[in-house]
Amino acid sequence: MPILTKANAMTKSELIARLAELNPHLYHRDVERIITTIFDEISAALARGDRVELRGFGAFSVKQRDARQGRNPRTGQSVSVTSKHVPFFRTGKQLRERLNTAT
Repeated sequence: MPILTKANAMTKSELIARLAELNPHLYHRDVERIITTIFDEISAALARGDRVELRGFGAFSVKQRDARQGRNPRTGQSVSVTSKHVPFFRTGKQLRERLNTAT
C-alpha cells in the first residue's frame, strides 16, 4: 500500500478538474459550485453538531475532547489544554472493503 504524501494527495481543485473531465456535459464552473456546496453543507452540518452519513463512503461527526493537562515539548512545562470539538470521520463498510481488496 503506498504511503500518502503531498505528491499523491488529491486537492480540491484536482477533484474538480477530474469530475469536470469525467462529465464533459457540465461546465467547469458548475462542477466547482457543486463541490463547494457539498463541502459547505457538510461543514455547516458539523458546526451545528449534526452527523453526516454518506452510505458506502463513511460518516462525519464531531467529537468533544475534554480539557486536560498537556506538556510543552520544548520546555517540558505543564500546560492547560481547553476542551474542544474536533471533526471525526469513520469509513463505511464498502470503502473499507474496496481499500482492503485493492492490490
